[in-house]
Amino acid sequence: MDSVRIDKWLWAARMFKTRSLATRACAAGHVKVDGESAKASKVIAPGVEIDLLAPGGRRVLLVTALGDRRGPATEALALYEDRTPEEPKPASPLEERPRGLGRPSKRDRRQLLKNKGAW
Repeated sequence: MDSVRIDKWLWAARMFKTRSLATRACAAGHVKVDGESAKASKVIAPGVEIDLLAPGGRRVLLVTALGDRRGPATEALALYEDRTPEEPKPASPLEERPRGLGRPSKRDRRQLLKNKGAW
């Protein structure tokens, strides 16, 4: 197999639960192949970079192998290399309250809002 449709590959790689959901994502413009929006019928080959908005969040994938059938998760992991950038951590640890302290007092709440820049 030299090439496969993008919607079929996304379904086989377990990015979407059904092929119709993969097709809808392509139609909505949530799938980009090498920086360009892709229709569901776009044919891909190994070495292509895919940027997509999946139910689990934004993903950047490099196609390493082709697959047109949905198999076990271990086979799906062999179809791509995940190049998704790490999400940044929260800016300030003051925004998070340790568990078990209970509800913040009026003074604590004001301090939290001030630290967030909303006050």
